[in-house]
Amino acid sequence: MEFRFTDEQRQIVEMVAEFVDDEVVPIADEIDHEDEFPRELVDELAELGLMGMPFPEEYGGAGLDYHAYPAALEEISRGSGGLGTIVAAHISLAGNMLYEFGDESQKEEFLTPVAEGTDIGAFALSEAGAGSDVPAMDTVAEREGDGYRINGGKLWISNGSVADTVTLFAKTDRDAGSKGISSFIVRPEADDGFIVEGTEDKLGDKGCPTAELRFDDLWIPEDRRLGEEGEGFVQALKTLNGGRITIAARSIGIAQAALDEATTYSQDREQFDQPISDFQAIQHKLADMDTKTRAARLLMHDAADKKIRGENFIKEAAQAKLYASEISREVANEGIQIHGGYGYTKDFPAERFYRDAKLNEIYEGTSEVLRNTIAAKLLD
Repeated sequence: MEFRFTDEQRQIVEMVAEFVDDEVVPIADEIDHEDEFPRELVDELAELGLMGMPFPEEYGGAGLDYHAYPAALEEISRGSGGLGTIVAAHISLAGNMLYEFGDESQKEEFLTPVAEGTDIGAFALSEAGAGSDVPAMDTVAEREGDGYRINGGKLWISNGSVADTVTLFAKTDRDAGSKGISSFIVRPEADDGFIVEGTEDKLGDKGCPTAELRFDDLWIPEDRRLGEEGEGFVQALKTLNGGRITIAARSIGIAQAALDEATTYSQDREQFDQPISDFQAIQHKLADMDTKTRAARLLMHDAADKKIRGENFIKEAAQAKLYASEISREVANEGIQIHGGYGYTKDFPAERFYRDAKLNEIYEGTSEVLRNTIAAKLLD
């Protein structure tokens, strides 16, 4: 792969980086402490056209490719891991479901406000007993009149409590396994029976509400089904595959933030009458942190390149997400070590980077599942 940003892509990423430095970084600790959905920041991102980055302009998007979009998301995540998840779940999961599998009328009605950022999107797939094992889901959608009656619940839904549009997966055939799953568009404010049970108190990823949802005799019309009955499982896999590129981006953004903070701290902190950055042990840590972050970024863009070219990128996306998520935690851990005792306190953001990084190894494909995916492709 030979990849260089075009002048336009570079300008977009620089614009996002400037916004993050001016508007996100100064309040990142506040977002982490308050753990409230940062509505004003999200509205500002929408005004900049960043809530619909990869979608065509005809649907309210910015028309960015999968090099510029993940690079911009990396910058957002560098400022706040929670904000990075908000944007990734909104675009890569909910938005991409609407774009890839919605018909023209569904795109016009539901994708456009999502791409413009006037509506927030969520992707409701996981359940208490069906995380990695998607076909084990219990949520059901039964035919009733010219629509479906949905009952069940979902867990770990990013943006779930603030979403205006939810792409929901449910079984339309309980006995067909993965082939019995279908997907639907739900509008929480309009659809009776959509209930937010609560949100999780998480280790990190603050600011992004992770909700438990319940559907109690929720009825939706047939024209809000995405695609045909039984296509939901394949839709989910395709969507998550693309989403792994953006979780790699979130991971890299957090790693970069940890590296930048550790570098600055090492130059400011003095021990034995010299900055600790003069010590070879610290230099080696910084060198490894930078090398790992750069390697993860290259893996991400390699997967993005194959997606753009229309090639199969399942293995590459899994590798990018797996490696980036694990080095994100490793880099954040070394950042704490460089800070010493201060790294274990909330006086510095080093500990926040570590808490935010850990999530990358769990959602949108655990590291264990990704290794299975990579091995299956190798042995195919």
